[in-house]
Amino acid sequence: MSYMEHPHNIIVRFVVTEKALRLAEKENKITIIVKREATKKQIREVVERLYGVKVVKVNTLITPTGEKKAYVKLSPEQNAIDLLTRLGLL
Repeated sequence: MSYMEHPHNIIVRFVVTEKALRLAEKENKITIIVKREATKKQIREVVERLYGVKVVKVNTLITPTGEKKAYVKLSPEQNAIDLLTRLGLL
């Protein structure tokens, strides 16, 4: 079964720390913890499909705790803070 049939299997949770909110405000980026196996292309497709936004770039890193964190930059027409508010995270 592919990840697109269950896109929620890629996204573990959103990060809403002070740093993540500052990135959302200043750089229009949302911060997400994703499954370790997820590729940047999969993360982009899932975010675009689930939340109806256009993704410009995806950067990933493995945290010291072993989680994979994705910084997803949205296109200028989209607003990261609006998306987080719409999802009930703010």
